[in-house]
This record gives sequence, structure tokens and C-alpha cells, in this order.
Amino acid sequence: MSLSPHSFAVHIPDAELEPEPPAAEQIVSGTPEVTGKVVWESADGRQVRGIWQITPGVVTDTEADELFVVISGSATIEIAGGPTLTVGPGDMAVLREGDRTTWTVHETLRKAYAVNL
Repeated sequence: MSLSPHSFAVHIPDAELEPEPPAAEQIVSGTPEVTGKVVWESADGRQVRGIWQITPGVVTDTEADELFVVISGSATIEIAGGPTLTVGPGDMAVLREGDRTTWTVHETLRKAYAVNL
């Protein structure tokens, strides 16, 4: 993967993404398709910036320390032992490392994210 060493801009709505299929055990219902693209990664690999998209369905995940902004689509994110978040275009959300989540995707959701590992 070739990542720019310089400052840059990416037009998120029509960025081309690559398949990132979820593990079978993560799929609760439906046939969600996941795609994404890393647009920047720190030299030590501990900071990642990218674009991620998922089609309608229900999936589970264990989260990293993440901040994201929804560009399009909508989802409800249930956090085990925590709040339920409803997100759509223009919403920013923060997920904490170790959060166990269930994503119910209502409309294909595309987000820009920053993850700290």
C-alpha cells in the first residue's frame, strides 16, 4: 500500500473501497458487505485513518479507540453495558477500546475514521 507522506485531501463520498469481509461469526443477520480503505497510517502502525462502509444487516464487533464521522447512511450501535447510539450523516461518534458493539445498519453507512491501536 502506498500512503502519501504529505498532507492530502480525499473526497470520501466516491472514494473507491476494497472488500473487507466480516468474519462469519460477526454476522448476526442479513448479508452485510463491508469495504474500506486506509488513507494514512503512522510509521509504527498505531494510528490509522480511513474510510469504511457497510451495507444493511446486523454485525457484532469489539472496538478499538475510534472517532468517526458518518458521511452517508444510518445505523444503530448498541454498546454492551453502555448507551445505544443512533448515527446518520454528519454525526460524529467515539467508541472506546474494548466496547462490544452490535451494529444494526439501516441504510448503507459510509464513515471516515481515526483509530488509535
